[in-house]
Amino acid sequence: MEIDRRAFISALGGVVAIEAMSSEALADALEHHMIEQLDQAGTVRNGQTERQYRRGVGSVFVLSGSGDGVFAANKLEPMPPNPTLMDFFKLRFAPANHVLQSATRALKTGMNEEIVLACLLHDVVLSLIKPDHGWWGAQMIEPYVSERVSWAIRYHQALRFYPDPAVGYEYPEMYNRIFGKDYVPAPHIKAAYNYARNHKWYMNARLITVNDLYAFDPNAKVSMDPFIDIIGRHFKQPKEGLGNDNSAVAHMWRTLASPDQPL
Repeated sequence: MEIDRRAFISALGGVVAIEAMSSEALADALEHHMIEQLDQAGTVRNGQTERQYRRGVGSVFVLSGSGDGVFAANKLEPMPPNPTLMDFFKLRFAPANHVLQSATRALKTGMNEEIVLACLLHDVVLSLIKPDHGWWGAQMIEPYVSERVSWAIRYHQALRFYPDPAVGYEYPEMYNRIFGKDYVPAPHIKAAYNYARNHKWYMNARLITVNDLYAFDPNAKVSMDPFIDIIGRHFKQPKEGLGNDNSAVAHMWRTLASPDQPL
């Protein structure tokens, strides 16, 4: 069975978590991962397993069954009539451990509140879609945050691939293991980096990366509580509820709220 190395590492909590595991525990985890992948697999044609979904699909749309065709565990609670950002964190983004760890790290290291908010929101769009998540994520939150916050989220995706020793950001060793040491980012990523590197808000995006790839501690205890007031001060919650405010991105929030709609 072909194993998606990136998905396997992510499922275990990142490289740090894997390095802390014994060989036996890692072997057990790999077997469990393979069983889970087998349960979800489609048909096999020409020696290749066909998944029932593409790798870029958002996490809220991927069903993880038990092997018997029952997906009850994936039943989503309905959203309230006027959903808030907090409702989405609770009912669609949960458990959101990574972004909570990222924002917690930013808060503890004295970052300003807009950076903390950007860290909290930088990857929530992965529930909707994975490719080019920086751009998608920025678009989804753009009407509700400052331009600096959405700009930072848009360009953090590209900056991850380029070190900045001045702020203590090194090229992640995890990327060497997954992509290989000779990996070259796509042209649009390089172009985005070159643009962002010379922008007045460069550091806003860079500080997301500083608090991003170092926020994968499987034992960390995190909570939304420290961010409630920050959200209140810096996130423009529409009174109609996210998805109901007729903004240019309302459809994105509605899609997350009701992912089982057939059309």
